[in-house]
Amino acid sequence: MESWEEEGLGLGLKKTDVEAMREAWRREKAAPEMLEFEEELVRRLREQMQLQEETGEDEDEDEDELMLQIQHMDLDRALFLLKAYLRIRLTKLQKHIFFYASQSQSQSHSSNLLSPQELLFCQRCLHATSRHLHHSLLSHLPPHYQSLSRQSTSSDHDDMLHLHAPHLDTFVFCKTTTHVGAFQLDDTGDDILDLVVDDLYVLRYNSIRALVQSRQIHLI
Repeated sequence: MESWEEEGLGLGLKKTDVEAMREAWRREKAAPEMLEFEEELVRRLREQMQLQEETGEDEDEDEDELMLQIQHMDLDRALFLLKAYLRIRLTKLQKHIFFYASQSQSQSHSSNLLSPQELLFCQRCLHATSRHLHHSLLSHLPPHYQSLSRQSTSSDHDDMLHLHAPHLDTFVFCKTTTHVGAFQLDDTGDDILDLVVDDLYVLRYNSIRALVQSRQIHLI
């Protein structure tokens, strides 16, 4: 685990976690799909914010006013980053609700793609959306065309889910955090790029997806 350094001026929130949340928000905002939920980071930041609020309530009236204002500003910044991170994830979840609902059903319990709260939201949103579509449209179609996931009951696969999937073949701005070296960008092996540490690139997300997940490349 990273060392927790206190931010300047002796504030209660930890610089490493606040900066990590800023980076998590940037990655999530730049990625066309939902990334793995930062469970430990969110938990730590919430605990620190709660402790900071409780400490602020116990401060003496003689406490330096400037210092208190700076602490409140620091708390507001952390709260903004946390809300922005969770909001962009909910936006993606709502946009691709059917796709992530199918993903959550097929993935293992150890997977950390969605938080428990996001999973509950996904289930409730899917139920409400499905009920609305069935009532307003699907119930008026022939029985073999009333499926949300298949074009017809004659289909062997849920071939409609790809329509709700995130578009991964899109270009993103990224920066390497380690020296990757020669990296194959396509399946044919014709497009190979030498990825050097701290260099900036514009690449297709699908080509570097594994590097993003392993934190060898940061989206910007």
